[in-house]
Amino acid sequence: MLTPSRWVFPDASPERVAALISALKVSPLAARVLLRRGIVEPVEAERFLRPVLAHLHDPFLMLGMRTAVDRLRRAIDLREKILLYGDYDVDGTCAVVILKTAIELAGGSVDYHVPHRLREGYGMKTDIIEHAAAEGVSLVISVDTGIRAVEAVRSARDLGIDVIVTDHHLPEQELPPALSILNPNQPDCPYPEKHLCGAGVAFKLVCALMSTLPWPVEKVRALTDSFLKLAAIATVADVVPLTGENRVIVSHGLEGLRDVRSVGLRALMKVAGLTPGEAPSAGQIAFRIAPRINAAGRMDNARDVIDLFVTRDAARANTLAEQLHALNFDRQQTEAAIVEQILAECRSTPITDSQMALVFSGKDWHRGVVGIVASRLVENFHRPVFVLSEEDDGQAQGSGRSLYPFHLLEAMESMAPLFTRFGGHRQAAGLSIPAARVDEFRERLNAYAAERLTPADFQPVLEIDAECDLDEVDGDSIQDVLALAPFGFGNPAPLFAARDLEVVEPPYVMKEKHLRLKLRKSGKPLEVKAWNFIARINELKKGARIDAALAFESSSFGLDRGYPNWSATLKDVRPT
Repeated sequence: MLTPSRWVFPDASPERVAALISALKVSPLAARVLLRRGIVEPVEAERFLRPVLAHLHDPFLMLGMRTAVDRLRRAIDLREKILLYGDYDVDGTCAVVILKTAIELAGGSVDYHVPHRLREGYGMKTDIIEHAAAEGVSLVISVDTGIRAVEAVRSARDLGIDVIVTDHHLPEQELPPALSILNPNQPDCPYPEKHLCGAGVAFKLVCALMSTLPWPVEKVRALTDSFLKLAAIATVADVVPLTGENRVIVSHGLEGLRDVRSVGLRALMKVAGLTPGEAPSAGQIAFRIAPRINAAGRMDNARDVIDLFVTRDAARANTLAEQLHALNFDRQQTEAAIVEQILAECRSTPITDSQMALVFSGKDWHRGVVGIVASRLVENFHRPVFVLSEEDDGQAQGSGRSLYPFHLLEAMESMAPLFTRFGGHRQAAGLSIPAARVDEFRERLNAYAAERLTPADFQPVLEIDAECDLDEVDGDSIQDVLALAPFGFGNPAPLFAARDLEVVEPPYVMKEKHLRLKLRKSGKPLEVKAWNFIARINELKKGARIDAALAFESSSFGLDRGYPNWSATLKDVRPT
C-alpha cells in the first residue's frame, strides 16, 4: 500500500500577494507561487519572470578564468595540440561539443577523449594523459570532471602538460595541481552562481574566450545563442537548480531550440518526437532528449553523441540519432529488469522501518543503468538507495540516489577507507568497493542514516504552492502560472490545492492505467487527467468529495481540437 503524502501548505501574506499583483499585473495564482518560491520584491519577481542575457555574470569573476583564457589563447595562436577530457553523460558530452566548436572556430587544434563507462569508468586516468603526452598534447582541458583527479593532473604536470580543470563537482580538501581551476565551488571563488553544471562552466570559459577575440558583436551573439542550446540541455539533464543564472541559460536555450541549425540536434529532436518550430519544455528535454543522449554512455560509447552534434552530414546524423534511440530502448529494458528483480526480492523479504538506507547488489548488473535504477527505488521506498554491480574482478561498482535530508557524499566521506574510489553530490553519488565489503557498507550506511533520519523523513511530502478556487482557473491565470517556467529542480512545476471538489461521474480509464476525471465545485467544471492512477480509482467514485492537488501545463494537442491551450493533471488526492 502506498504511503499517503503529507500536504504542506504555504503561509502566504495577502498584503504581499496584492502587492505583486499590482506591480506585475499577474494573476493571484502566479503571485502566490512567486511568494512560495521566496520571491517577495517586485524587482526580483520581474527579473525572475523575464530573464535576459544581461543577467549573466561576467565570466572573469570566476577564480582562475584570466589564467585559463590567456593559456588557451596562447595554445590556439601557436596551434598547440589541445585535448578535451570529458565525461560520458549529457553534461560532459555537451561541454565537450561547446568547447571543441569554439576552439576550432578560433583556429585551434583540438581533440577530445570521453571515457568508456564500463572499460574506463568515471574520471581522468593517468594512462590517457601519458598517451596524450606521447601524441604531443601540451594543454589538457577537463570538462565536467577533474576536480578530484589529483594524481592524473600531477602526472600531466610532470609530463610537461598544462591542465585547465573545468568542473562543478564538490572538491576534496586537496585540489589538483592544475594551471587553472574553473569551478565555482572551489574555495575562495567569488563567482556568484554556485550551481552551474559542467557545460555551464565550459560555456562561461567560451564566453570569456570570445570576449578576447577580434570577432564582430553579431558573430559573438550568434555563437552565444548556439552554445546556449547545448548548455540548456545539459543544465536540465544534470538536475541543477533552475534558478539564478541557470534560469537564464535554460530560458534562452530552450527558446533557441525553435530554430535548430545543427543537423545532428535536429535528427535527435525528431526521433524524440519533438515538434519542429516549437520550443521544448524543460520536461521534454529531461524525459525525451536527455535519456537518448545518456543512453550512448550508459550502454555503448558516448563518442557517438559528440559525432552526432558536430557532423554536417544529414544522413550520418539520422543514423546516429536512430542508434541513440535504439540504445535508449535497450536501456529501458535493462533498467526495468533490474528494478523488477530487486522489487521481487523486497516482496519476499520486505523492507522494514529499521532499514533507513538501502544497498542492493547483484552479479553483473549493467553498470550503465544502476544510477537510474537507484532513482526508481528512491521513488518507491523513499529513502537513500545504492545499487551496485558485482564484477568478476572482485569489485562492486554503482551509484546512489538520496532524499534531500540525507547527504550522500558526506555519508561516504565518513567511511572513506571502505571504497576504492567514490565521489558525487548531496543526492547523487558513485563508488567502487571490494565486493567482500558490500555487507559492511550496507550496515555502516544504515547506521549512519539511523543517526540522521527519522521515520517522518520517509513519508512523501507534497509541497503545495498555493490554494486555488476553480473560479480562479482560466486561460489568462494559467498562462501567468506557465510563465514561471522553465520548471525543474529548484523551480518545480507549481502545485495547487483545490478543496471540496465533487467527482461528477465515474473516471474514464485510459490504456488500463490512466484516468480522466470530471470535477466540479459550485457549478464550475474542470476536466483533469490522472496518470498512472488506476490503483486509486476507488478514491474517485462518482459523487466523492475530494481535495485535489493539481498541476497545469501547456497543451497544443487541445488547442488543435478547439480546446483550451492548457490542461490540468491530478497529482494527489485525499478525502475532503
